[in-house]
Amino acid sequence: MKILHLDNNHPLLLAQLNKAGYQNEEDYSSTREQLFEKISNYDGVILRSRITFDRELIDAATNLKFIARVGSGLESIDVSYANEKEIAVFSSPEGNRNAVSEHALGMLLSLFNILIRADRQVRNGVWNREENRGIELEGKTVGIIGYGNMGNAFARKLVGFDCKVICHDIIEDKGNDYAQQVSLKELQERADVVSLHTPWTELTNKMVDANFIHAFAKPFWFINTARGKSVVTKDLVSALKSGKVLGAGLDVLEFETSSFEDLFISDMIPTELNELISMDNVILSPHIAGWTIESKKKLAQTIFEKIIKHFGEG
Repeated sequence: MKILHLDNNHPLLLAQLNKAGYQNEEDYSSTREQLFEKISNYDGVILRSRITFDRELIDAATNLKFIARVGSGLESIDVSYANEKEIAVFSSPEGNRNAVSEHALGMLLSLFNILIRADRQVRNGVWNREENRGIELEGKTVGIIGYGNMGNAFARKLVGFDCKVICHDIIEDKGNDYAQQVSLKELQERADVVSLHTPWTELTNKMVDANFIHAFAKPFWFINTARGKSVVTKDLVSALKSGKVLGAGLDVLEFETSSFEDLFISDMIPTELNELISMDNVILSPHIAGWTIESKKKLAQTIFEKIIKHFGEG
């Protein structure tokens, strides 16, 4: 089988596929339009998010047997059409779920203990203990929305903090020893903290808007390590100003490009983003929750194992 690699990944992926007898070609520069000229030459494609594999490109890939994404979300691939064409689709959420859960927990604890502001003040010669008095996670109720690989891993990280963990998912019977599954309404009634772990779909696009936020019974802390376009930023900013949202840890933003490699779709910085950046009770990171030294290797290993399990030696 001949595989086209469209993004650079951990070298073990190429090494193990070569050893297993697969032919590998690397192309990290061709545009989507240029791929139409050669995509029919390959049995498999391995990518991250640089190229969108839609119906048109799938039709051009007449010999394709699989598409593998080194990452968790599959929004850059028309999965249903690939399935219609009997093309296997693989992703690797198992590879970075630990990294994402640790990042989410780090953001939450940093917000609770006002670490970013306190650090900045001390560096500027300000020693203000009372202003930076934090709060504890013990006794709080953490609501996890989306209880797949990422949500489950985050719940596991919360064991030992003596907090209550509840979860909501569109699939029934997802709850386990780490989190009690509840309806969205009950989660909105009980949660002190909300952590988003959903894929980006038609159901989750702009899901966290003014109506969603104001349905919560009490002010809450918000963590998003999932997808930026699931949150309406201007509504979140309004809620942060009013105190309905007490603080936010955002690894992803509504304004990211689809490749996740750049922030702005245009050169203009939206007003609501400028406001978000200026807030002391907001922590931002550049879509790196699943982006650790260890996860890079685990993501590649997971994809290799799924290819071998499905197709065997090359």
